[in-house]
Amino acid sequence: MFITPAYAQAAGAGDTNSMLMSLLPFALIFVIMYFLILRPQQKKVKDHAELVKNVRRGDTVVTSGGLVGKVTKVVDDDQIEFEISDGVRVRQMRSMISGVRAKGEPAKEKDSAKESAKDDAAAK
Repeated sequence: MFITPAYAQAAGAGDTNSMLMSLLPFALIFVIMYFLILRPQQKKVKDHAELVKNVRRGDTVVTSGGLVGKVTKVVDDDQIEFEISDGVRVRQMRSMISGVRAKGEPAKEKDSAKESAKDDAAAK
C-alpha cells in the first residue's frame, strides 16, 4: 500500500484565527454565566454576611428554620440568644438567621386589610 503525497503531508500548523474562533463560544458562555449566576450569588452572600454582622439586642430575627424571636443577648461572634416566647430563650448560630427586622418595625399589613380599611372609609 502506497500513500499518495497529498495524504502523506502533515496538516497545516493551524491558523491562530481559527483557534481563537473555536475558543470564543466557551469564553462567551463563561462571561454569561458570571453575570447571570456567579455575580448575583456573591452579592447575596455579601448582603447576608452584613445582615448577620449587624444583629443587635432588641432586633426581631427570623431563622432559617422558621422561628421568630427577639434578640436578648449577643453571645459572641458566632451565636446569639433570642426569646421566642415569654421565658423561652434559644441560642442560635448567627449564620442561620435569614431575616432581621429592626427594633420597633411594624409587621407588614396584608393587602386585604388595606382594602377593607379603604372600603370602610368610602362607605362613611
